[in-house]
Amino acid sequence: MKYSRVFINSLAYELAPEVVSTSELESRLAPLYKKFSIPMGQLAALTGITERRWWPKGHRLSDGALAAAHKAIDETGVKVSDLGAVVYTGVCRDQHEPATACRIAAELGVSKDTAIYDISNACLGVLSGILDIANRIELGQIKAGLVVSCESARHIVDITIDNMLADQTMQNYAQSLATLTGGSGAVAVLLTDGSLPLRTDRQHQLLGASHLSAPEHHNLCQWGLQEAGLHLYREFMRTDGVTLLKEGVELARHTWSDFLEQRDWVVEQVDKVICHQVGSANRLKVLNALNIPQEKEFPTYQLLGNMGTVSLPVTAAMAHDQGFLKKGDQVSFLGIGSGLNCMMLGIKW
Repeated sequence: MKYSRVFINSLAYELAPEVVSTSELESRLAPLYKKFSIPMGQLAALTGITERRWWPKGHRLSDGALAAAHKAIDETGVKVSDLGAVVYTGVCRDQHEPATACRIAAELGVSKDTAIYDISNACLGVLSGILDIANRIELGQIKAGLVVSCESARHIVDITIDNMLADQTMQNYAQSLATLTGGSGAVAVLLTDGSLPLRTDRQHQLLGASHLSAPEHHNLCQWGLQEAGLHLYREFMRTDGVTLLKEGVELARHTWSDFLEQRDWVVEQVDKVICHQVGSANRLKVLNALNIPQEKEFPTYQLLGNMGTVSLPVTAAMAHDQGFLKKGDQVSFLGIGSGLNCMMLGIKW
C-alpha cells in the first residue's frame, strides 16, 4: 500500500481519569499470591507497568470517543461537513448494533452523505481505520475522515480478578496476567487530502503500509463471552502470553522486512518508531528482533498500561507533544494484534 495524498492532521486523545496502580490490583489477589508464594510486585516486575487509567463505572464508550473527536475538530478547525467518513474502531463498543460510530456521528452533526461504520481488528483497530480512510482519500472519494476509538479495561479486569480468586491454579494465573495490564482511554485521528484550510501546521504524510497475518494463531488471545448458567453469559479473557509473544515477534520480523523493502528503506533510515504498548518484555523482544535501538522508540506502557487500539496513536500524540517526534522524521507505526495480524505504517512527520 502506497499513498501520495493522505495526511494525518490531528491525533487527539482523552485519558481516563481514575489512576489504578499495579500494587492495588495485586492487593486484591493476596489470597492467590499467598497460596503460591508469589511476592508482591511480581506483576510490575514482569510487565514494567506501575499504573494504568480506568473510566468511572457506567462510563459510555462513545462519550470518550466524542471527547477526543471534539478535540480533533477544535484544534484543526475542520468543518464537520467536510468529513466523508466517521469510523469507530475500538474493541469495546456501546452495543452490538447499531455501530457505535452512529451516535458519535449524530452528536457531531455530520452530513447525510458521510459514511458511518465500525471496524474491528483487535489492537490494530485504529490502524485499520486509518488505512480504510486513507484508501478513500487516495481514491478521491472523500477529502477528510475521522477515526475514533475508546477502550475500557475496568470491567474485564474486575471479572478476571474474581475468576483468578475462584479458580486458584497456576494455569489460570498465567493465562490471566495479560488482562491485568489493561488501561483505558480514547483517541480521534483526523486524516485529510491536504487541500482543506485548517488552523494547524500538523501535516504528517502517510507514505505507505505493510500488513501480514498468521490466522492459525487466532486462539492465543481471546476476549468474549462464555456460558455461566441458563440464559446467562459472562465475559472472559485468556492469553497464552509466552506463545503469543514468540509468534507475534516472528510475524513482526517478516512484516518489517516487507515494509522496508516496499519503502526502499534500510533500518537506519527509520528515525523513530511508535509501537503498540504491551509491556517491557514485549518491547525488548520486538525492538531486538527488528534491530531497532531502544532510543528510537517512545514507551508509555509504564503509566498507561495496554489501552488496546488506543495505545499506539495516543503514544504517538504524546511523543509529538513532548518533542520526541520532530518535523521531517521518517516514522514507523508498528502494530501487532491478536489474530494474529501485524501492520506497519510509514509516515513523514
